[in-house]
Amino acid sequence: MATFIANDMRVGWVISHNGKRYSVTSITKVKPGKGGAFVQADLRDIDSGNKGGDRWRAEDKVEKLMVEDLECQYLYSDGTDAYFMNLSDYEQFTMPNDSLGDQMKFLAPEMMVRANFVEGHPVSITLPKTVVATVVETEPALKGQTATGSGGKPAVLDNGIRVQVPVFIEQDEKIVVNTETLEYVERAK
Repeated sequence: MATFIANDMRVGWVISHNGKRYSVTSITKVKPGKGGAFVQADLRDIDSGNKGGDRWRAEDKVEKLMVEDLECQYLYSDGTDAYFMNLSDYEQFTMPNDSLGDQMKFLAPEMMVRANFVEGHPVSITLPKTVVATVVETEPALKGQTATGSGGKPAVLDNGIRVQVPVFIEQDEKIVVNTETLEYVERAK
């Protein structure tokens, strides 16, 4: 086990907390105006599959479990399970869709991911840092709106995720999205 501060915790990590092993399914980092910063994480118990959450101060220590990290390819989902192939030995394995949380929305057939194994069992995946998605719904920019630098507008992507995009982004444009923070990065090239 390795010790890290809670602020370094990432989606996909496997941690030891209160004597149990958990997979981190989502993270929210909060810096309130008054008081110290904290990290709130949604967790899934690896052994029972139960979901829960916990909160740490940003400087608290977190025990990250040693996991085997393997390069894998996402194949498909049958509605309840996601199917992956280990690229080192071409063996296929499955993971329940609900154990992957919001990561399921970013998975596309043949996408390369890192699968995390604890004691020979897959427990979580790590997505690429960014993915390309298509904007399927957003408001059109008003004349002169780009000059004022209004800060952005909401958009819905082809995978159902909602993100804030700059006002110059139009419907049907391809954009790059950060999979950890769900933020717009740039226009796709």
